[in-house]
Amino acid sequence: MRVFGIDCGTETTGFGVVENDLSGREPRLICHAFGGIRLAKNKPLPERLAQIHHELATELDRWRPDVVAIEEVFYSVNAKSALKLGQVRGVALLSAALAGLPVAEYAPLRIKSSVVGYGLAKKEQVQFMVARLLLLAEPPEPADAADALAIAICHIHTAQTLAAQGASISGAAR
Repeated sequence: MRVFGIDCGTETTGFGVVENDLSGREPRLICHAFGGIRLAKNKPLPERLAQIHHELATELDRWRPDVVAIEEVFYSVNAKSALKLGQVRGVALLSAALAGLPVAEYAPLRIKSSVVGYGLAKKEQVQFMVARLLLLAEPPEPADAADALAIAICHIHTAQTLAAQGASISGAAR
């Protein structure tokens, strides 16, 4: 299973591609790609949203994942920031839908618990564990890319758990 993780952000939207390799004696996770879509603050919001869509569509086409995993909306004290983040998230969801891909959504606590073992882990802890799980020489940068990889890993772990229980994962997993 190849998973395309997206960590939505108003300054940088992270993405990461992780595949579950079951061909060897031990299953392992393979990192194919990761990066950050950096947005220019001086451009109008519609242009920044178009940039996110264009770059995500390009990466989705390049990596042809089986599913897209994205972080659920979290509540913010600042309504204006939450609205902007929601718009970025909407573009990410639209990009996946236009590519004909199912989307799974996960809460931030679940993602961190799946990767670090602690739902309130700090960004540095997530980066460190992502690097360990994917056998990377260094923690992924930017941190948004590490978060996107963590979201993809969370989806793979969830799918493995459900498969072991005889269930299947469909569309949105919560």
